[in-house]
Amino acid sequence: MKHRNLFVFLLALSTIVVPFNKVWAEESIQERHTMVALRMIGHEILLRSGDKISLVKPVEKDGDRYKLSFQSNFQFEPNELVVLIDSVIKKTEIANRYLVEVEACETQQVVYSYEMGMSAKSDMVPCAGRIQPQACYTIFFSILEPGKQILSAQPPVSKSLSAISGAPQNWTALTIFLSIALLISLTFLFFRKKKVPILPTENPDLIAIGSYTFDKRNMTLSVNKETVELTGKEADLLFLLHASANRTIEREVILHAVWGDEGDYAGRTLDVFISKLRKKLETDESLKIVNIRGVGYKLIVNG
Repeated sequence: MKHRNLFVFLLALSTIVVPFNKVWAEESIQERHTMVALRMIGHEILLRSGDKISLVKPVEKDGDRYKLSFQSNFQFEPNELVVLIDSVIKKTEIANRYLVEVEACETQQVVYSYEMGMSAKSDMVPCAGRIQPQACYTIFFSILEPGKQILSAQPPVSKSLSAISGAPQNWTALTIFLSIALLISLTFLFFRKKKVPILPTENPDLIAIGSYTFDKRNMTLSVNKETVELTGKEADLLFLLHASANRTIEREVILHAVWGDEGDYAGRTLDVFISKLRKKLETDESLKIVNIRGVGYKLIVNG
């Protein structure tokens, strides 16, 4: 009887965990795709303001908004900002409708904001032509309507579940919550005598790449208790390659995201930086950065 109950528990567990693991995997990849697109926007903003040295800080998730902050001050003209952001959004297809809010760092007051849809016209931009003074700004980006999903032609699991049940899309969060509650109840029922250890909270700045630990904030790469430092360009390049692991990134996309408009100089040095990263990742044979001739580069992660 005990074995039969255990079998029922494992069966129920598999029917809950497997579909939602797929949902979470899709959301994770889409999230990284969005982060890369926003960093591209940040690099373009600094370049347009004449700054080719300062770094774009790591993109953070602030509630339902993405927070884009910068190492240095800059000025912007609203119309140029709107065109710049919209061009990247259309290329990366991360949103059909979105909201942009620019806050002053010191006062945390919104100094400029607008909402954009795929059919919006640039001549409807508020305060166009009024140049904002050079200062510290933080840009918050909210996705009002997601764009194209980057995984497969198969419908997302969350949509399939909603379609089968006849429930609307916005019920997905409630479904996940109820399923997790059921999972916790079943676990307590069968293993109530066992103490479950409390795991430490994961640091979002630490990224596992094979056997390495990549600290994107401190720009270091660690393996076997040994740590090597990365330059800002190396860290940006590694983060971009990892965000699209096992997928080819076009050479032009890499140059645009990491070097901006540095032209021939960046084109000549990209191969040098790739060689440096290969050497720093050579301890783990499951990691390879391969050159897709005539196209770009791919970080292959096996296992």
